[in-house]
Amino acid sequence: MKDKKINQPQPDNDEKLDIKKSVFQVNRELQKQRQEELEAQQAELERQYAQREKEKREAYERKLQDERIELMRMKQGLIEESETIHEEKEEEIKLTFGKKISNFFYHNKWWLGLAVFFVALGSYLAYDLITKPRPDMIILMLCDNKAVGESVYLEEYFTEFGEDSNDNGKTEVAVYYIPYSDDEYANYQKGVTTKLTNFLNSDDSIMIIGDKKTVTDLIVPEDSLIDLSELYPDNTHIDKYFFYLKDTDFAEKIGVPKSCVTDDMFFALRKPKDIMNASKEDLQATYDKDIGTIDRIIADLSN
Repeated sequence: MKDKKINQPQPDNDEKLDIKKSVFQVNRELQKQRQEELEAQQAELERQYAQREKEKREAYERKLQDERIELMRMKQGLIEESETIHEEKEEEIKLTFGKKISNFFYHNKWWLGLAVFFVALGSYLAYDLITKPRPDMIILMLCDNKAVGESVYLEEYFTEFGEDSNDNGKTEVAVYYIPYSDDEYANYQKGVTTKLTNFLNSDDSIMIIGDKKTVTDLIVPEDSLIDLSELYPDNTHIDKYFFYLKDTDFAEKIGVPKSCVTDDMFFALRKPKDIMNASKEDLQATYDKDIGTIDRIIADLSN
């Protein structure tokens, strides 16, 4: 007898989306629960520590009070000797100079080890900072697009149009990929917020790569961006502050599928003005240094 196939109802697309959504929500809730547990444990440790310190302080204050009372009784002649106040003199131990040095290193070996470590680390970081050449130009990518941001050809493409502005004998254009997204936990884990604060308040870069979310959450175009339609009045890819990449061959040039360059992705230029860690003059100097490279990039993508 042939087995009969039992047709079981399959979940439709909406139900599948609900299942995926519930799994995502469960993960978020588990992360939140774990964070709350860690915070509760920390709070309990702090409470216990505060309680021990309070008890020590109260015991010490009681001891001082008892000693004051005993001292007053002695001064008034009520007692001749105190049971709580004792004057003790420790026998002075004389050490040779060599033993003093040895004793010092023995009792402070951990602190000295840490000091040596941090001095060595600081010296290495300072040397690396001083000797490592800065890129000739820095571009900030302020959107969550891993395919574009991590393309091995992204910096290579921009470097083709760069200049050796630091006179070190080679040309290098660097793209600092900062994957800003709706996931606040991911932003925190990846240090996105800190990077945004540092770079948007420095004079390192004029050119940015962004998308709709960049404008919605991070930048006010009228206040922060240069009107590109005034610099390139006949360019059909430009809409006011933005050079849109959707109808260019940018994806092909950096070696990613065309679908990876979304319709809202753009180039923009930051307006020279006074900011937290730089002056208008500093940003203007960066603009003057980079604008030649930017002109060549836009001309190449506009062909």
